[in-house]
Amino acid sequence: MTLEEVSAIIRPVVEENGYETVDITFKKEFGTDTLTVFIYKKGGVELSDCEKVTAALDPVLDELDFGNEGYNFNVSSPGLDRPIVTSDDYRRNEGEDIEIVFKVPQGKKKSVHGVLTGYDEEKIVLLLSGGKEMTFEKNNASVVRPYISFK
Repeated sequence: MTLEEVSAIIRPVVEENGYETVDITFKKEFGTDTLTVFIYKKGGVELSDCEKVTAALDPVLDELDFGNEGYNFNVSSPGLDRPIVTSDDYRRNEGEDIEIVFKVPQGKKKSVHGVLTGYDEEKIVLLLSGGKEMTFEKNNASVVRPYISFK
């Protein structure tokens, strides 16, 4: 069974439980095959959310044949600093404070942060402190991620 086939089975179960599937990976970790399902909900994912999705997916996964001896199974949040890459990532972060690290500095700035107010295939629009809205080219972004302030 391919990862795409497994994903097609997993995603509806995750959604039925009130979450969005961010990513599904199946790779070797510490010498063991590991299936990890990354979930999202507005306001953040807590341990109880991971436990709920695990309980819902366990019986479904028990019925699947991965064609191997065994594997570890994890449900996780995408993480606070997960890069924003896909259009779904941008959608989930709209209205949130994000950071863009530039390939080529903009003026003297190597990075900028502000509230994500818009995006498309080529541009990212941020509302900066002071109320100024600015547009940045996606192809000049080496990393786009949620902005984390340690105040």
